[in-house]
Amino acid sequence: MTILEPLAGTVPAEWEKFDDRFGGIRGDNHLERLWTGGRWVEGPVYSPAGRYLLWSDIPNDRILRWDETSYQVSAFRTPAGNTNGHTLDQEGRLVSCEHGNRRVTRTEHNGRISVLADSYEGHRFNSPNDVVVKRDGSVWFTDPSYGISSDYEGNAGEIETNGCHVYRVADGVLTRVADDFDGPNGLAFSPDESLIYITDTERAHLRVFQVDGDRISGGEVFAECGNGAFDGIRIDTAGRVWASAADGVHVYHPDGTLLGKLHVPETVSNLTFGGAKRNRLFITATTSIYSLFTTVNGATQPYDH
Repeated sequence: MTILEPLAGTVPAEWEKFDDRFGGIRGDNHLERLWTGGRWVEGPVYSPAGRYLLWSDIPNDRILRWDETSYQVSAFRTPAGNTNGHTLDQEGRLVSCEHGNRRVTRTEHNGRISVLADSYEGHRFNSPNDVVVKRDGSVWFTDPSYGISSDYEGNAGEIETNGCHVYRVADGVLTRVADDFDGPNGLAFSPDESLIYITDTERAHLRVFQVDGDRISGGEVFAECGNGAFDGIRIDTAGRVWASAADGVHVYHPDGTLLGKLHVPETVSNLTFGGAKRNRLFITATTSIYSLFTTVNGATQPYDH
């Protein structure tokens, strides 16, 4: 196993408050830089059983693994189909979006890779980007064109699906749940799964939909980014939305108010909560992985039920 040495060091954790309701949200006064050396790192997912973090280094076509017990970083999978977003399903299996192969896959417990979806009505996806699993086992994912716009994050190609859309797959049945996005990207369910939040990176905003089984409705703009564009998002147990942006992580109240920001020295692509208490925030930011312990906890995941 090749060990990629982490870069030891910390940077100040700069919290900026815009609303008094942000007062109780704090954590470490520093960000640990766990590792650096990527080109564009994305798709963090934490495995509570293995106590490790996985993430994608998309242009370098690899998935990397950070061990929480040793702080060592190693290559988990390379080549990796220019994977981007990852999540875990209700059995703790890794579900991944592959830009290069234009598909969504699941890594079985024995290591075999199963294809969950790779086309819609006979047309290949663009480049599945981010993915979440609902507690009923259904897999929801976005399909913008970033992986086919050039060879940088995938393989240059043509859009075959008449646009960039959002999909759901369950028991082998694939449905298109939204078709009015320019660049659908990060997505996350509210704690009770009655809402789903989806970013549109091209429009630099975040939308919220009501969830009714395998359908969604609404789609009002929940928040405008204000600094760069939204990418990945996560939800905490209070229903607050933690969104990646050019200047760090933006935190929103469920009513859409920007409560505050956690400033990060590199453009943030995505984030996830992990650790034994789900109160450790992991951040993928351009070339590096950062983390800090916070006073909040990430919302429960399908494998917790």
